[in-house]
Amino acid sequence: MSRRRWLALLVVAVVAGIVATAAAPARAAAAAAQIWAPFVLVMGLLLIGAAADADGLFVAAGGRLARLPGRPVLLYVAALGLVAAVTAVLNLDTAVVFVTPVLLAAAASRGIDEAAFLYGSVAMCNSASLILPGANLTNLMVLGHGHVSGATYALRMAPASAAAVLVTGAVLTALFHRSLRADAAVAGAGAGAPRLLLGPGVVATAGATLLVLLTRESALPVLVLGVAAVLVSRRLGRLGQRRLRAAVNVRPLLLLFLVALALGTLARSWSGPTHLLAGTAPWESAALAAVSAVLVNNLPAAALFSAHASADVRALLVGLDVGPNLAVTGALSALLWLRIARTAGQRPSPRTYSLVGLAVAPLSMAAAIVALRLFSLGRL
Repeated sequence: MSRRRWLALLVVAVVAGIVATAAAPARAAAAAAQIWAPFVLVMGLLLIGAAADADGLFVAAGGRLARLPGRPVLLYVAALGLVAAVTAVLNLDTAVVFVTPVLLAAAASRGIDEAAFLYGSVAMCNSASLILPGANLTNLMVLGHGHVSGATYALRMAPASAAAVLVTGAVLTALFHRSLRADAAVAGAGAGAPRLLLGPGVVATAGATLLVLLTRESALPVLVLGVAAVLVSRRLGRLGQRRLRAAVNVRPLLLLFLVALALGTLARSWSGPTHLLAGTAPWESAALAAVSAVLVNNLPAAALFSAHASADVRALLVGLDVGPNLAVTGALSALLWLRIARTAGQRPSPRTYSLVGLAVAPLSMAAAIVALRLFSLGRL
């Protein structure tokens, strides 16, 4: 997106935030209290991701992927597994930024069509973002009214997250099975995997995982951990300023924060969205959340639907997390994916993204809702 367009959108968002705050300062304060922590946490995870990338964590993982024996489909399944793991631990935006180029390089090293890895990466990021609360900003925003630890969240969302990940992987593999047949011999494919350095990024990744799992208020500690990891990494000469700025782009986060603030304030004056959800079945809640995410992005949609406490938010999270696979407008992860893909020399197509999403999203959401009905482990 051009700088002029970003500036125009930012001005609109700032005006909306100012108007909302001036019209209802108390409600705006309540909305800000709910949404600030998720944005701070994601900033911390992006910083940790940048430091981990400087340590060679993602490149080393991609090198090992490329050297896996067997058919290309096995490489693809392993690649999707890596995406899901990084998404769960370091957030889907971090996974899109750092893992997508690694998957493309692994596919190229084996002579495999890169399209499957390009579209599979972002689709799995969205579906796997159900696994842990820190994996997606929307999880934290929706959970803003409760005090649920990461371990409790993971347990109670396990049926839905497992179903979404497995079905997404199966659908993607079926969609791209023809392009996964070829496995050309490429010079250098059998070379040793890049070396992983035990550095601040790797240590911070482990620390952030424990913080998210074991604490209920992890945003500020993770941000401090991320800042410390970046400072040490820069001190060691591993992370340059340009590389850091490319990895951690605050403009979309600021834009979405202001839009979420405006909608969160509105929702505290208008209880229509909450009443609408109260009278719907789980599959209807998921569908409504998915459509709303596509229309206004899932972060503002989360602010709109979660302004008031809801009886059960699991179906809402399914729609807000997996639903954005339907269109690039649905999540910040898709916007970052477009930028990273172009930087890597690809030509990502929003139309192809939606065509893939039309196959992935409905089936994955349906599987997640069925899993929640069959294996109820408690509400959030």
